[in-house]
Amino acid sequence: MAARILHRLRHALAGEGGREEPAGGGGEAEDCPESSELEDDTEGLSTRLSGTLSFTSHEDEEVEEEGDGASEELEEPPQAPGTAAGTEDGEWVSAAERPGSSLLTRQLQELWRRSRGSVAPQRLLFEVTSASVVSERSSKYVLYTIYLIRSGQFDKAPATIARRYSDFEQLNRRLRCRFSCDMAGVAFPRKRLRRNFTAETIAKRSRAFEQFLSHLHSIDEIRRSPEFLEFFFLPDLQAAQRLTCTGMYREALATWANAYRLQDRLGVCSSGRFLLTLAGLAVCHQELDQLSEAHGYCEQALQLLEAQGSHPLLGPFLQAHVHLAWKVGKDKRRSEARLQDLREAGLPLQQQPSLKECLIKEPLE
Repeated sequence: MAARILHRLRHALAGEGGREEPAGGGGEAEDCPESSELEDDTEGLSTRLSGTLSFTSHEDEEVEEEGDGASEELEEPPQAPGTAAGTEDGEWVSAAERPGSSLLTRQLQELWRRSRGSVAPQRLLFEVTSASVVSERSSKYVLYTIYLIRSGQFDKAPATIARRYSDFEQLNRRLRCRFSCDMAGVAFPRKRLRRNFTAETIAKRSRAFEQFLSHLHSIDEIRRSPEFLEFFFLPDLQAAQRLTCTGMYREALATWANAYRLQDRLGVCSSGRFLLTLAGLAVCHQELDQLSEAHGYCEQALQLLEAQGSHPLLGPFLQAHVHLAWKVGKDKRRSEARLQDLREAGLPLQQQPSLKECLIKEPLE
């Protein structure tokens, strides 16, 4: 405003201001050429914030309404150069005296506090990424590859499974036997006698399997059941164990790693199966002379076993950790102290199998 008044005064004193300037106030537009761009950007910002601050609860709906008010606040014309922000007729007005001036700031601070104080459950997504027709000597079937994805996160190494229709059918049958009430509303694609290998049928079944797994995972009792969990990672554990027994450590390592990721996505990182997975990873890394990685998996297992006084894998993990810590130059005193406590408790450590022997002998059915 001050710049505009000064501009007009200069032309008035020159006596030719009105004739030199084109009609319509072109000089005013040149004083603030970025004003229209700034207004557009402000409007876009308010729109983005309104979209960001939309929630489903009743309290958050009130916050969203406040966000709309903040959008209107943001759409005020920008201050002209030379005018002090927060003034009225040359007098300073504090933020407390201007209602709504700090509305957006308070709103964002409140939402930040809420987000830090609450932990939202992660949603697990099931996505069929490919389907291939497999022909064997006496059978032909479709193999569906499924990714387990945590919503809102990027996984460099995804957790994957490959299953055929009969695997899904067996899972469906087992769950209906145990959870008949919960499974009453769960849909499952029916068998077809013909046209099982057409692109249309495969596409429809792919979507149906995604919805089937998502529905099962949304039911608490089913999501925690051994039938549901082992459908994902038990085949990988069995395959990794076979590969380890035959000395194919590099191939076994990839399978153990996928089983690790599957259990991590499913939230079962404290079970006996997960400890066996850590043992497989430690053994394979050690056999491949990747001692630092093997030491890390032993430490992770010992942290899980910290609260347990006795476990079949505790002694083997402690002995392996002491050996690996000596190899890589890490501190092993804590593991040695725990081994001494086990000896004093009467545990015959000399007769215990090694971690590799435990891994090979563990029945996986």
